[in-house]
Amino acid sequence: MSRRVLVRNPESGDGRQSERARDVAESRGYDLRNSADGDEARTLARDAAAAGATTIVACGGDGTLNRVVRGVDEAGKLDDVRLGVVPAGTGNDFADNVGIRDVEHAFEVVESGEERRIDLGSVRWTDGSSGGDSGAASNLFLNSCVCGLTAEASARTTPEAKRRFGVLAYVLSTLQRTRSFEGLELDVRAGSDREPAWSGQALMLLVGNGRRFPGEGMQQANMEDGLLNVVVVEHAPALDYLTSGAADALLRRDASHLTRLKVPRLVVDAATPRQFSLDGEMVEERHLVADCRPGAMRFAVGETYDPSPSDPDAE
Repeated sequence: MSRRVLVRNPESGDGRQSERARDVAESRGYDLRNSADGDEARTLARDAAAAGATTIVACGGDGTLNRVVRGVDEAGKLDDVRLGVVPAGTGNDFADNVGIRDVEHAFEVVESGEERRIDLGSVRWTDGSSGGDSGAASNLFLNSCVCGLTAEASARTTPEAKRRFGVLAYVLSTLQRTRSFEGLELDVRAGSDREPAWSGQALMLLVGNGRRFPGEGMQQANMEDGLLNVVVVEHAPALDYLTSGAADALLRRDASHLTRLKVPRLVVDAATPRQFSLDGEMVEERHLVADCRPGAMRFAVGETYDPSPSDPDAE
């Protein structure tokens, strides 16, 4: 086995970038492993890491990257493997955040770019007792964990719509759901605090590791500070969602309907099971604990990656 492995989702995006990545990987001597679905991508990455691969690159969108990282983590090899990403999906948020421009640039960065220790988000689904420390099953996120209107609209976005409209497909699904969404009953606590930092009915809960959200210019978050960026959206103001900039207006920094937190751990209890989107993977649960795992990944980053971006809250 080559010590450099590319785990590729041939169905990502429109397929063209994935095909280009296949050609480049073969010309550069990578061990190319094609996944038929998300679970196989995780298995392929886990097996490659366990067999001694020193570089493992995910080729696809954010979902493919999430599964590859989960596989390496399951093998207990995050400290031993240099990770990279080739953007070939509908959504390539994480690749953008770490400064990857295109397929060719991705391979250049993996082979000769700077390596950074980047935070990783971890979620445990719990029974809601003992502060969330019992009965837990875990999952990971690199970009975000989202609950509410955006997550439930994402669950209804068809593969056909994603191929036709790209990232706009999620926006269109959100618009279709806006009028019928009844809201979330949530208690949100920071770390081990007994009293909620926020409690009530929310439109959305946004937990970011690799990105900030609209209203913050969609800037790259600080992915090396050991903190999660949390936004609770209480309700939707009267906006025309068909106009440009509606999302930025909804999440503008000075909006009174927002609660923002930066915490290493977040505990969330919902009144009923709700849809959570972890980098696009949908899970329906009621109770969760989200943790930041500081510096958990060795990741190859591009020249424009900023290890310490400015903090809007400090300005």
